[in-house]
Amino acid sequence: MACQPVSAMRIYPTTTVAKKVLMGITGLIWIAFLIGHVAGNLLVFGGPSALNRYSALLHASGAGLWAVRAVIYGALVLHISSGLALWRAAVRARRTSYARKVPQAATIASRTIRYTGLVVLAFIVFHILHMTTGTIRPVPFQPTDVYENVTRNFRVAWVAIVYALAMVAVALHALHGTYASFKSLGWAKLRANPFDHRLAILVGLGVWVGFTVIPVVIFSGALG
Repeated sequence: MACQPVSAMRIYPTTTVAKKVLMGITGLIWIAFLIGHVAGNLLVFGGPSALNRYSALLHASGAGLWAVRAVIYGALVLHISSGLALWRAAVRARRTSYARKVPQAATIASRTIRYTGLVVLAFIVFHILHMTTGTIRPVPFQPTDVYENVTRNFRVAWVAIVYALAMVAVALHALHGTYASFKSLGWAKLRANPFDHRLAILVGLGVWVGFTVIPVVIFSGALG
């Protein structure tokens, strides 16, 4: 039996679905990383020994740490590339824009997902240059004293403000991203009420509170 040619119209939806699945998987990798990262960062409230011991343990893993970094940064590249491809496809599919766009069942998190994504990407670059490499130095950088770096940096007003504001974008992106990932992977049912995404809301709030409380408490002078 001769094989029937597959039209581009039949391939396109499959490709789109595959990209959404890839975005879902890579998004969940970053959600898992964020949860682990915030849990580690909260050790700052345990004092210098707790946070510095945790940091030393991570760096002592050597190849393990670099393997984790390769996974999360590889996931970031795939997440961004898939998102851009889906955005371009959406633009091509809708040649004319709406005369009036009225959100129906969309949340703020879903409507701003692309914008918060850009903010999160910019913040990731800033955070690496600030807290990881010490390239950006509002205060002297101590490679082996994470506790000192965190507490001294968050006593600087503009640093605390930048982190607190960035966490709003991170939380909104994580909130919608969690639910969208579950939906893309077929783990969530479509619901009439977009706010009935309990796990996604829990993740978004948890990430926001966990990361924001650190600069706020340190800047207030209650720690360090």
